[in-house]
Amino acid sequence: MNHNNPPTAKTLGEHRIIEIIQSHLSKMPRMPIPFGDDVSAVGLSEKQVAILKTDMLVGKTDVPRGMSLFQAARKAIVMNISDFASKGVKPTAALVALGLPTNFSKKDIEEIAEGLNSGAQEYNAYVIGGDTSEASDLIVSITLFGTAQKHSLMLRSGAKVGDILAVTGYFGKSSAGLRLLLDKVCSAEPILRKTLLESVFMPKAKLKEGLALSGSGKVSASIDSSDGLAWSLHELGRLSNVGFTIDIIPVSDEVKEFAKQNGFESSELALYGGEEYELVLTVNPDGWVDAVAAVEAVGGQLLPIGKATKGRKILLNVEGDKRAVEARGWEHFKSRV
Repeated sequence: MNHNNPPTAKTLGEHRIIEIIQSHLSKMPRMPIPFGDDVSAVGLSEKQVAILKTDMLVGKTDVPRGMSLFQAARKAIVMNISDFASKGVKPTAALVALGLPTNFSKKDIEEIAEGLNSGAQEYNAYVIGGDTSEASDLIVSITLFGTAQKHSLMLRSGAKVGDILAVTGYFGKSSAGLRLLLDKVCSAEPILRKTLLESVFMPKAKLKEGLALSGSGKVSASIDSSDGLAWSLHELGRLSNVGFTIDIIPVSDEVKEFAKQNGFESSELALYGGEEYELVLTVNPDGWVDAVAAVEAVGGQLLPIGKATKGRKILLNVEGDKRAVEARGWEHFKSRV
């Protein structure tokens, strides 16, 4: 290592920074959920746990041009709820810590408050308090709380060789939408543009699906896909000590159309985007029919895209030719909106 240029937050990246911080923390005895999962937990009794999640939205890195303050505040809530969805946990309440620039108007603050309330109420949760402070940029930091039965949690670490790999929806829309916002060369006809931008500005958490899957008892491992499909697969594989072979990349039709019109590879947009709040999960083949039925009963869908394998590699099977899927996606300190 060159000691004249010691590592910085920018060169380390979010994931390495988290590893460094965790290595300096005293580990709580009998942690119900280990470090590295989507949420944290504290035991309340032998069977019940309190589930906690905190996630922060910062204006410069998380709010693309064109997103309103209402949408930004709502998104801050939704991205936390998505992590609860991936564990099959119903959110109860949220605390909000707000950093506000001094030039924000009364109307701006009202818009933020309405966005927070709207996001929470969509998922039958409530904002019950928080803190405000002066800041040089907008900061919306959410701490989400809920309770769950320990045995019903869908962790990242339970996938087994032979399990079916599945997702709750198609990918690439938010990635394509961000390109529309950031790259002036990109274009789309009005209806397509509206659909792609909607996925950026008004994301949805798959909470109904997560609760249904948890209730089915058929899911072996689960993760929220907000850092991108490829990264989520690598994390699921790493914590479950399996690999995956992907037979179908779940690319949305709108993304295929956008990619064709603008010279992109649709599979790249689907694999390596971010800010898409689908669930990526594994199901034992014996429980597949029940898992699908549980999701369809709440109006959702479960798409099989591959299988868990013995080797630790994440491979894409294209007409018999297997190619490695890179471990990249959205990462704070390295990625930019």
